[in-house]
Amino acid sequence: MGCALAIDIGGTKLAAGLVAASGTLLDHAEVPTHGADAEALFAVLLDVVAQVRSGDEEVCGVGTGGPMAPGGERVSPLNIPAWRDFPLRRRLAEATGLPTFVDNDAKALALGEGWVGAAAGVDDYVAMVVSTGVGGGIVSGGRLLDGASGNAGHIGHVVVRPDGNRCSCGGQGCLEAEASGTAIRRVTGRDARQAGPEVVRHVGTMVGRGVASSANLLDLRLAVVAGSVALGFGAPFFAAAQGELDRLARLEFSRGARVVPAGLGPSSPLVGAGAVGWRGIGHDVAGRR
Repeated sequence: MGCALAIDIGGTKLAAGLVAASGTLLDHAEVPTHGADAEALFAVLLDVVAQVRSGDEEVCGVGTGGPMAPGGERVSPLNIPAWRDFPLRRRLAEATGLPTFVDNDAKALALGEGWVGAAAGVDDYVAMVVSTGVGGGIVSGGRLLDGASGNAGHIGHVVVRPDGNRCSCGGQGCLEAEASGTAIRRVTGRDARQAGPEVVRHVGTMVGRGVASSANLLDLRLAVVAGSVALGFGAPFFAAAQGELDRLARLEFSRGARVVPAGLGPSSPLVGAGAVGWRGIGHDVAGRR
């Protein structure tokens, strides 16, 4: 069996890689997200894809920020203003010559972590990306939830602080407006990598608050968190998130819920994108212990 061409599209970077049918990331490359307009950005994406092509690809799987039309036929990532209603799936299929499947980047993460990561063997969990933005994917009863338009799982737009910051979605106090890299820069004037302990605790607390709402609403006991902000902040972030989760998830079925780092680390987004592709052509990406 060949491999999947995996593509991860984020507000900070564009990445491409090759993912084996076993879930192993074989190769990868990335570039900063830049481009004056939609076509310039797409050209940058094709350049990074060309860096990893091997000729052995069977399918293309993509994880991207949302919202999007079903199947990624048109995408409008909040953190990529150059793309509004951009026909991503069709354009990539034409450019690569491969069957192409597109999903939300955090839903892709959820697939990958349930396949070969920290949620393998778990039937009910939420997976999150805390990076430039905040996204999520929900697995319930062993099935990834899609929603009516494919946009289920947008935990970044759960309100965690009603009197909080304005969000790019138009709301106020969303998790993304309090805990994302974009929010940290807006509030502090500095990159998340320069954040002090107080900021780290606040971001972790807000994430724990969002996870607690999900645990109480959806009857789940595991949250798997990836993304440059969360993984960069490390143990103090996860301690703050767990503390807030313990404080707020008090129902019998949600008490004891855990928030843990993504098992695949920085490779999670590309393995997840590969899982989107493999699932699209019928390959089993259900986690196994």
